Amino acid sequence: MGEEGLDGRLRSAVRAGDAEAVRDLLNRGANPDAVDANGLPVLCVAVAAYDEQVAEALVEGGADPDRVLPDGTTPLWRAIDGGSPAVFSAVLGKEPRLRLPESARERLFALARSWYETGAAEELRRRTGAPVPAATVRVQDGEYDWVDQVSVGGLVVRAGHGAILTSLEWAFRVLTPVDELIARAVEHLDEEHVAWSTVCWILTQRRSFETWSAVVAHRHDPDRAHRRFVVDYLRTRGFLDTSPYYKKKESALLAAWAAEETDGEILAKVLDAFTEHDHPGQEAIGLRYAGHPDPRVRREVPYALSADYGPRTPAARAALLTLMRDPDAEVRLTACAASMRDGDLLPDVTRALLLLTEDPDADVRGAAAAALASSPDRTPAVADALAALLGEDSQLVRLEAAYGLALRDDPRTTEAIERVGPLGNGFEHDHRADELWRWRRRKENPAGE
Repeated sequence: MGEEGLDGRLRSAVRAGDAEAVRDLLNRGANPDAVDANGLPVLCVAVAAYDEQVAEALVEGGADPDRVLPDGTTPLWRAIDGGSPAVFSAVLGKEPRLRLPESARERLFALARSWYETGAAEELRRRTGAPVPAATVRVQDGEYDWVDQVSVGGLVVRAGHGAILTSLEWAFRVLTPVDELIARAVEHLDEEHVAWSTVCWILTQRRSFETWSAVVAHRHDPDRAHRRFVVDYLRTRGFLDTSPYYKKKESALLAAWAAEETDGEILAKVLDAFTEHDHPGQEAIGLRYAGHPDPRVRREVPYALSADYGPRTPAARAALLTLMRDPDAEVRLTACAASMRDGDLLPDVTRALLLLTEDPDADVRGAAAAALASSPDRTPAVADALAALLGEDSQLVRLEAAYGLALRDDPRTTEAIERVGPLGNGFEHDHRADELWRWRRRKENPAGE
């Protein structure tokens, strides 16, 4: 096929949003800077469609994000203008410091800062001259985050310019003050908003003790949004930084914070982060909050009583038994999960879970089914409860029940597998589906031939 044929197919693949086809065509020699009927590079087509996967494929395949267009803009400029942090990151590419001169950087900074400070709706009104209310909808941006998409007078942008400005600063190692970054994040009280998640991620990349200290100082802020951000920052760092120095400091900080925090929601988040660390004071803090009036806090207590530092104390066992009878079903479930491997508590765990399989809430019944399926309790009462759950509407609950029966080599497993029904995509490596397959194979071929 000739070059024009490949380029034509590339244009079609870009318009169709087929990133896999785009990569294939580029590998076969298509021009990554091919233009459409309007003379615009296909990268601009992907940018306008908010298609970050196609934009990423084009840039990785050699498309020029800094190509100057007839109107004086570039694909990267248009990505900033469009307000999608995911698209911007895809078009920015790797190592932009090596390719962009200072003057170009300043123009990009000015564009992102202007959008952020003016606001998407107001900037669209300025551009369109239409003094009308903006139409706003929430849309997904990237794999995990969301952003508002704003429309005024026929123009549409995504209001992610604060996140774009933050990413642009970090790309060129402009160390924006921590307080300013956190102020950007907490404008949107949601860990999945693009501004919050971008600020959190970039602050974790700034590995200095000065940055760490400036962030955690916000745990004393009277605004709960700032304290909530600090917890999220520490949780994110916990996944990324295994430095013993920071782990010890963060464990001590969270222990002190857990003893001081008065807001129920924030305290629950602090305890959640705290129990990810090893700290000798965990049980004492767990016991302190075992009777807290907020169920969100009580749901975290069992993890603090998990006895990583030695045998579980009588006080911890007594607290867990109380939590297994808590008015809140999720508290009871958590207490059971934390106590499952404690032989002394197992009979009480089983009794609590059997009651939860009859809960009016289908999600609670499903969680109880999962816990019972993996429980070391092999008594007939557990098998009977699992068999009773085969009538649930949820296929996942039926799968958990069948899995538990298979682990027990229960004679009702054949019927259970039939009740589960065909499993669709996504179960290829599922441990429950694998166990059902192995059980059936053993029955069909008992000699292992």
